[in-house]
Amino acid sequence: MNNVVIGILGSRLDHGGLGKRRWERWRPSVALLMHPEFPVAEYLLMYLPEDQVLLDLTIQDMAQVSPQTIVTAVPIHCEDPWDFEQVYSQIHSVALGQAFDVEQNNYFINITTGTHVAQICLYLLTEAHYFPGKLLQSSPSKDGPPGVYHVIDLDLSRYDQIASRFAKESSDAVIHLKSGIQTRNKAFNSLIDQLEQVSIKSTAPILLNGPTGAGKSQLAKRIFELKKQRGQLTGDLVEVNCATLRGDNAMSALFGHVKGAFTGALNARMGLLREADKGLLFLDEIGELGLDEQAMLLRAIEEKIFMPFGGDQPVSSNFQLIAGTHRNLFDQVRQGLFREDLLARINLWTYELPSLKERIEDLEPNIEHELQKFTRSAGYKVNFNKGAREQYLQFANSSQALWRANFRDLNSSITRMATLAVGGRITESIVDSEIIRLQQAWSGFQDAPQSQADLVAEVLTPEQLMDLDLFDRLQLNEVIKVCRNSRSLAEAGRVLFNASREKKSSTNDSHRVKQYLQKFGLSFYSLVDN
Repeated sequence: MNNVVIGILGSRLDHGGLGKRRWERWRPSVALLMHPEFPVAEYLLMYLPEDQVLLDLTIQDMAQVSPQTIVTAVPIHCEDPWDFEQVYSQIHSVALGQAFDVEQNNYFINITTGTHVAQICLYLLTEAHYFPGKLLQSSPSKDGPPGVYHVIDLDLSRYDQIASRFAKESSDAVIHLKSGIQTRNKAFNSLIDQLEQVSIKSTAPILLNGPTGAGKSQLAKRIFELKKQRGQLTGDLVEVNCATLRGDNAMSALFGHVKGAFTGALNARMGLLREADKGLLFLDEIGELGLDEQAMLLRAIEEKIFMPFGGDQPVSSNFQLIAGTHRNLFDQVRQGLFREDLLARINLWTYELPSLKERIEDLEPNIEHELQKFTRSAGYKVNFNKGAREQYLQFANSSQALWRANFRDLNSSITRMATLAVGGRITESIVDSEIIRLQQAWSGFQDAPQSQADLVAEVLTPEQLMDLDLFDRLQLNEVIKVCRNSRSLAEAGRVLFNASREKKSSTNDSHRVKQYLQKFGLSFYSLVDN
């Protein structure tokens, strides 16, 4: 690992005169390079343009004492170096302009030189992870150069009493998490305010609950971008919908496999958890994972190691987990479908994302957001005329608008209207057509529930139905429902016999389900594929 120092040229402390006697004086920026036990590969030296002469001499002397050190001079322009806002803004811009590589470099932020204002700004920007390193303070000694230095590893819990935070920085992060939308719902805004702090301060798992289309995936991306911006993650965002994973494919996709682990495994596979090393893993619909995968995931979260499918040597991956689900995981635990220990591990930071109907006051700003998104994508501006806007808002806020898929429905609706807008104007006639389209799409959800006999009728012949008692018909219907919502015969058995299985010495529930279905000439796989 290379040592990289970031500091400010001190117009007083770094000025030791122009003659040879300057070597007898302690000059912080030069003296820091005189410590053989602390080799510096690169020194990023900020300076005021009026100190150009001092800069040239300092760089010359730094090259003499440490030829291997690359010195990069970066100007900062402050009319008043004691103006807090000016200084913070300039140093903040320098931080944003750097491509920090924490995998290859150790960063040290030298707060010895510069005005007190500049030193405070360096401290705050380091604490907020804009500079991903440790503070460094040097001082002279009785023996003259090189003096001594001290490395300060910030422990935020010890500095809470003295660390001041800028409201604007926090506000910017909150707005980022909300995709720039000026939301109005108090509960949602309060949720995001806390999530902003958790995202920056914690690496523990985060659980996002909420209905389909409530924005779980979008929020996970925003959290990743925020942590990446602050230098807290160096890896990638890896997303996976657990509902798409089944059987051996689930194990292989998540944890990887070794060559020959199963038929068709011609090459080894890394797996999504290893791809997320030093990054963020978003497991959407985590409630759909099988129990075996849940057990391995728990170990991976707690110990950062796991076993690839078919392998005998553990591998490691240091990732942060965000999990998403629309299910009640506590109900899943009671039904034997989700591990209680895994839920306890991921339930530290849990957030319930409300549906669009529950935060209807945010509908109008989200409409504006969708219009802006379409404008950026299409390359031309699209908007409502006044009458069309009022007409659409009136419908969108009414009880007729179900918004079943929440913000996905809204996105689709705005996209359709914007695409049909001639000259970039959404008119009343376009809104009329869109309202009819939405009502037709939602009409199926307003019908009465499917009759109990429907599922049985799908899998039995008319002759079989005639010989079936109502009791058997209702019971079979429920069994079919459970089978179709289960990933395996074993899972269906655990759900159907969740109470009686606890009292038996043998819990072969798969066989019990199989025997029951055979009475009607059915099998689990025929029901799932039907």
